[in-house]
Amino acid sequence: MNPFPFSDDNKRYHTLAYHNKHTYGGRVYKATLDAHFSCPNMKSGGCIYCKDTFDPRTIEEQWQSECERIRAKDESAKICAYFGVHTNTFCAPKKLSKLLERAVRLDAFSVSLATRADCLDEEKARILAEFQKPLTVELGLQTIRDKTAEYINRGHTFENFLNGYRLLKAHDIRVCVHIINGLPGEDREMMLETARCLGKLRPNGVKIHSLHVLRGTRLFELYKIGEYTPLTREEYIDITVRQLELFPPETVIERVTGDGDKSLLAAPLWSADKIAVLGGLDKHLAELDTYQGKLFKEQK
Repeated sequence: MNPFPFSDDNKRYHTLAYHNKHTYGGRVYKATLDAHFSCPNMKSGGCIYCKDTFDPRTIEEQWQSECERIRAKDESAKICAYFGVHTNTFCAPKKLSKLLERAVRLDAFSVSLATRADCLDEEKARILAEFQKPLTVELGLQTIRDKTAEYINRGHTFENFLNGYRLLKAHDIRVCVHIINGLPGEDREMMLETARCLGKLRPNGVKIHSLHVLRGTRLFELYKIGEYTPLTREEYIDITVRQLELFPPETVIERVTGDGDKSLLAAPLWSADKIAVLGGLDKHLAELDTYQGKLFKEQK
């Protein structure tokens, strides 16, 4: 018998599919859109793992293409406008308002907006809080360790993240936080500590993935000369399972493995086999008879 309460099947963690089914009555598909924003630390080269991308099409053209792709699978699909490229609050408040207005005109069921905690302020938080459709703001944390963040050229500190996160929560905005396993210089306990600290913040959602080495990035240059070694699949699965134990059971685990661009992916190649990673996580959770939240403790 599955001991995890937020599950209708064998999953021992709180999946996005479960959340959408019990919140919106069924699956919500994501249409990934490039709103043509930049990032505040691009002038210093950006994060060492980042491969800059740009879709020249308008948001409306991208939306139409994504909707055609999704509705070929499910004609009645609810579709989320996922502005997942770069930093989507790195702009004047008026421009953020206009982006959300465009999302309304697209007739998107919901909106997810990827950004950085250091690109938020009171006025932007108010604009986001007043949005009338289901909204999630996705914040990239990656790690709680400032030393690692400096090495990967993240461009902000853990304290900066906390300030932005608390601002959003003060406005009752749904927040999903991204973390990365396998960052240079981090061992198993450091990755678990990131999960432990994040869990105590009780985020609405979390996305977890392994660090991808993409050709054309500074991380790729380190990998080529042997200065960076990715996690093995077995290491990643075990660390992720142990992290799931540290998150509160109500936190939605919106991703447990990432999808790197296969045409650019240099390592780890196992990350391209998403089904194997998901299956490995389910198997390891069952073998250990553990589940999300088993070791979660309320912050004193």
